[in-house]
Amino acid sequence: MTPNANMVCAPYVVRFTALEAEVAALRRDVRVRLESWGLRSLVDEVQLCVSELVANVITHVGAGTPTTLSVLMNGTYLRVEVRDPDSRALPTLVAADIEAEGGRGMALVAAVTDRWGVSLLGDGKVTWCEFDAASVPWLQGPSDPRTTRAEAMIDLYSGASLSNRSNHGRLAAAEAEEAAVFIITDLLHWLQAHGRDADDVLDRAQTRFETQASAICP
Repeated sequence: MTPNANMVCAPYVVRFTALEAEVAALRRDVRVRLESWGLRSLVDEVQLCVSELVANVITHVGAGTPTTLSVLMNGTYLRVEVRDPDSRALPTLVAADIEAEGGRGMALVAAVTDRWGVSLLGDGKVTWCEFDAASVPWLQGPSDPRTTRAEAMIDLYSGASLSNRSNHGRLAAAEAEEAAVFIITDLLHWLQAHGRDADDVLDRAQTRFETQASAICP
């Protein structure tokens, strides 16, 4: 499922001391949270941003700095925020030489995100970046028997396994959506052929879906 503006996910917020030893645990926790939200395809990019933003605090503010990491849904965007108490050491894009050992952190963040920035606060700053979660193919959602069954039906209707298509891209997602429309249409024909009230069945299905969807984001 693709996240939408009405989707409510409990933010992941953790306060920690900015040390290199903390990064591995932060990356692991972020991966678990994103997979539970059905955003598995964003894990690598978000983990990279977490690593770079925390490293930026360690390098330019200081190891041991009290820091807060937040990962949350901002409309249809997945937002990563790193807050620290220093409003003077601002992250900037640096055109690092290819042989330079450092200086590429924010360039990497800019390269893998849709947008990023810095918000100054009275007691520090928040460096943030966002990913357009609406563009993430919904077939990469969390493992669930319901989605597994649906994917099997979509594979049958599409005539090819979507899991083998390159990068689970937007084209594959559009083709899967079209296959889902065919499935629903055929089911409506089946209901009509058997004298069932299609509108009533659709209403019941929508109610059940909304009830189940409310548990998607922990």
